[in-house]
Amino acid sequence: MPRTNRICAWLLLAALAPLGACGQDAAAPAQSKDPRHTTEKARQGDHGGHEEKGHEPGREEKQASRQDRVHLTKTQRQRLSLKIASAEAGSTAALVQAPATVRFDADRVARVGPRLEAKVVEITKDLGEKVRAGETVAVLDSVQLGRAKADYLTAAARYESARADYRRDQKLAGRQIVSEAELLDSRVGYLQAKAERDAARAELRLYGLDESAIDAIAVGGEQPLSRYELSAPMAGVIQRRDVMPGQTVSADETPIHIVNSERMWVMVEVAETDMPRLAPGQRMKLTVRALPGRTFTGKTDWVSRDLDEQSRTVRVRAIVPNGDGLLRAGMFGTARIHTESEQRLALVPVDAVQTVDGRQVVFVPGQEPGAFRAMPVRTGAEADGRVEILAGVEPGERLVVSGAFDLMSALTASGRNAAHGH
Repeated sequence: MPRTNRICAWLLLAALAPLGACGQDAAAPAQSKDPRHTTEKARQGDHGGHEEKGHEPGREEKQASRQDRVHLTKTQRQRLSLKIASAEAGSTAALVQAPATVRFDADRVARVGPRLEAKVVEITKDLGEKVRAGETVAVLDSVQLGRAKADYLTAAARYESARADYRRDQKLAGRQIVSEAELLDSRVGYLQAKAERDAARAELRLYGLDESAIDAIAVGGEQPLSRYELSAPMAGVIQRRDVMPGQTVSADETPIHIVNSERMWVMVEVAETDMPRLAPGQRMKLTVRALPGRTFTGKTDWVSRDLDEQSRTVRVRAIVPNGDGLLRAGMFGTARIHTESEQRLALVPVDAVQTVDGRQVVFVPGQEPGAFRAMPVRTGAEADGRVEILAGVEPGERLVVSGAFDLMSALTASGRNAAHGH
């Protein structure tokens, strides 16, 4: 082959070689046997198969349902301190919170003492004893009372004599045995004696004797006229006794106090900024330091027209029933006054709301003993240890108001055990 032809052939082969290499590279992805492609495809295939297995119909719903429920054994219920109550109706904006003090109802306190100077003979009722209205609490001896009784007996005797003379003269005047002048004198004497007797009775009533006790004076008896029984004007309990036998008590002393604590006053000191929202008849709830966990309910009945210049507070009075006698005068506490007439939101203690898996829940009791379910809720404003429930629980529905943290811990523990089981 001539030299010129050989050079042209070499140049042609050199130009075609890159094109062949490019053709092989373009076809390689479709025909490649690279083990890396096979491994990646297998990994993707395994992952896809796992996802299809995890979406069995209803499985997630059943698992979530199990995770929202907890069932306590009898032993667990005995160990945990759970309290179930109805959700209150209200809103944080409707509550006025202020310090309060418990007082005796002034209309149910009686300060008992003699109405004239007397010496104590006997104390018949001691501190803490119950008394009925009219029951004797002490026996006294009074010289002044003895004289008043003697004067009454004299006046009563004169009255009886004058009345008998007047009736006799009336009969004699009818038969014209006595003159009109004599009848008139007899009538004047009768009216005068009656007035003196009535005045003596009135004086005894001023000393505290009732009509039956005055009538008993004329009958007489073993007790001296100076003897005086001090009686209770109302039913209640002896709260104070500053007297002893042999002690002389004056008319202006009241050494025995009787109280009826079945109803108490609660005096609330409310800030002046809340004053426009206050009115008589509003519902009030009281908690006191000495009785943690107890709540007492009453109603306001008076809002002061005075504003304390130093504390800038207005005084509000509420009436609270106290049939069980737990409230005592002088107790300090916190009053919560509901200032709105319509309360639509559920109010629950802050501790009743727990967080489970990022959700806020409360626990509601099931039909079986020890069964509880975590109910998702949406909360609102919080104040005074209570939080509004905007959705999930209605006012009046029963839920766990104390011990919810223990239930949340039990629920979380059961969830972890179920996860380890899988």
